[in-house]
Amino acid sequence: MRQCVFCSQNLSVIDYKDTNLLKRFVSHQAKIIDPQHTRTCAKHQRKLSLAIKRARFLGLLPFVRN
Repeated sequence: MRQCVFCSQNLSVIDYKDTNLLKRFVSHQAKIIDPQHTRTCAKHQRKLSLAIKRARFLGLLPFVRN
């Protein structure tokens, strides 16, 4: 079983301004990818979704793609 990406790197804070990291967890339709596919644990998935939502609100990530 693979370990969570954030747990293996000992990251406790997921920064909403790091769009390169956040884009890895967003599909080509700008949807948040399921944690079963990204292999993130529940704690980091909650922090990840909050960071993505904050980045969307500030215009750093799109809500939808055409």
